Amino acid sequence: MQASHHRRELERKNRARADADKKVAEYRKKEADKRTAASKARAAAAKSKNASTVNSKLSEAGRLEKQASDAAGNVAAWSAKAARFGREAAGAEARLAQAEASERLAAERARQREAKDAERRATAESRKVNSRLAATEDQVATVLRVLRAPKPEKLRVLMLGAASAGDLRVGREQARIRSSVERSLHRDHVELDAYPAATADHLLDGLTRFRPHVVHFSGHSDTDLIFFEKDIDPAHAGAVVTARAFASAIKAAPEPPLLVLLNACRSAAQLPDLVEVVPFAIGMADEIDDTDAITYAARFYASVADGQSIEVAHEMSRAKLHLDGLPGHELPTLECAADVDAAAAFLVKPPQ
Repeated sequence: MQASHHRRELERKNRARADADKKVAEYRKKEADKRTAASKARAAAAKSKNASTVNSKLSEAGRLEKQASDAAGNVAAWSAKAARFGREAAGAEARLAQAEASERLAAERARQREAKDAERRATAESRKVNSRLAATEDQVATVLRVLRAPKPEKLRVLMLGAASAGDLRVGREQARIRSSVERSLHRDHVELDAYPAATADHLLDGLTRFRPHVVHFSGHSDTDLIFFEKDIDPAHAGAVVTARAFASAIKAAPEPPLLVLLNACRSAAQLPDLVEVVPFAIGMADEIDDTDAITYAARFYASVADGQSIEVAHEMSRAKLHLDGLPGHELPTLECAADVDAAAAFLVKPPQ
């Protein structure tokens, strides 16, 4: 889970503890004031010789002591809350430290990967220059890859959702996608297989048994990590999978998908590696709000199922975010292999 989440949680717990401490101080003062007033009333009763005054002062003293006792009870209750908030803040602080350490490690891995990518690009550029020098100009041509023609079968979309801490509405996202597809022009040509609490084994099983054309992941990620769930019932921190391991699993599929969509924060950094494995990949350039991510996904698959190209579906989904006034409309990022054209790629093409 991201450090920003734990930082906000720590701030909430510290505010709650400060509010509780303030309540403790208020009720302690109230208790002291009431007990002082009760003592004064009893003293006045002892000094008075008037029976009516004595009774009145004793009654007042009893009422004040009752109020003091109530205040003491509130002191105990708010003290317990302050202690609990303190323990929770300590836990949040420990989780924050762990998350920050993980993010530092991820950043270092990203830096190392960028250095390797730069070296790889430099090597590739050198080879390209040597190739140009060795070939005559009339031999130079750019040929786009011919993707396998759509078979007379449904578009299969494997939907993997992972939110082990329960802080993302992955079930809602999958329901919105299903609803959007069911209202589309070519709904009978799309098949969805959804896992709202997906583990890494669900990914592997889906790739071999379902053989999806699209792998859709919604959950937490970072520039070099993806967080799946563990096969346990309680809320937990999730199972960390590196971006390279994820791409390797996709590559190992008997029929690698045509598109991988990572509907997760900062996942766009993983796209260069993915388009070495699949023709098209979509990710998010930065941290994206849950509502923005759900809205983008629902519109994307609706457009695909309406028979639009991958590029049109992507741009229509970004436009939907913009029209709804959502701040994340610039975050979804489409990347393609060098030899394919997203504008000419259709995932749903029903027979004439």
